[in-house]
Amino acid sequence: MMQYLPWLEAAGFEVTIAPFFDDGYLERLYCGRKPGFRAASYYLKRIRQLRRASPPDLIWLEKEVLPWLPAGMEQWLLPAGIPVVSDYDDAIFHRYDLHRSLVIRRVLGRKIDHVMARSALVLAGNPYLAARAVSAGTPRVEIVPTVVDISAYDAAHLHAEDGMARIGWIGTPSTWRQYMEPMMPMLSPLARESGAKLRAVGAGATLTPELEVMPWAENTESALIQGMDIGLMPLDDTPWSRGKCGYKIIQYMACGLPVVASPVGVNSDIVEDGVTGFLASTPAEWRQAIARLLRDPELRHRMGSAGRRRVEERYSLQVWGPRVADLLHSAVRP
Repeated sequence: MMQYLPWLEAAGFEVTIAPFFDDGYLERLYCGRKPGFRAASYYLKRIRQLRRASPPDLIWLEKEVLPWLPAGMEQWLLPAGIPVVSDYDDAIFHRYDLHRSLVIRRVLGRKIDHVMARSALVLAGNPYLAARAVSAGTPRVEIVPTVVDISAYDAAHLHAEDGMARIGWIGTPSTWRQYMEPMMPMLSPLARESGAKLRAVGAGATLTPELEVMPWAENTESALIQGMDIGLMPLDDTPWSRGKCGYKIIQYMACGLPVVASPVGVNSDIVEDGVTGFLASTPAEWRQAIARLLRDPELRHRMGSAGRRRVEERYSLQVWGPRVADLLHSAVRP
């Protein structure tokens, strides 16, 4: 959302950012340390933000105001009469309605539906999320895909000094455990047989002879992706995964990489099978697609170039910046 700031300011908005968490929280989270009693300070900060701030003309809300608290408390805190545009790029409602605790499901199962219904506009990252907003009774829903600033991603390939091709993945420790660890019994032997390496950025995984693990940083992520030869995005076919918006795929394609992805949710819309990469469902299909790309550098180049063009045309900030600014303008009450 923050990448839209220059576009919003150019469109006449004065923007104040009010994040719920800080960088320290994320650092502890990704290092496996729990926030403990510090979590309460984030709730107090949010309450002070809403109570002390001058009423704005519009609130652009990412997902929810107060995680794990009922929608009624959020509504009480929000300034009366101010339109809210709520934004969803994950199926966050499944955190509550599919929770293992019956109490959570009963108390919070419809929380996000209430937030959506009270919003003047919902921006949904894919049709799955949009359908939930419509069923919740939102008066207006628009699909806005996840996008990248193409000026921040270079499509020039960075060749590894050892000359080995890189099968790449970028994400977080939790998504590595959920989606990539089950793939390793297939990927590790394939890398050895093909004389390739696996590159995981931000995974928090354990190093092996076939796997190099690189720390994520905003100022290096483009170069780390450019050093890959193939980008992977496996998903399981679950409600949570159907709500994902394909950010990894768009990053890979912005850097001129061919991709191999599961045909789950919006992945099937982003990837043109056989043009910008391959969609693979079974371990055999995954192995065949990756092996084919490793054998054929020209195919990798052709698919990567097609993917870059697709991002420029459909998934770039340069295309969607003005559109989002117009959508937010339309939600401001005269």
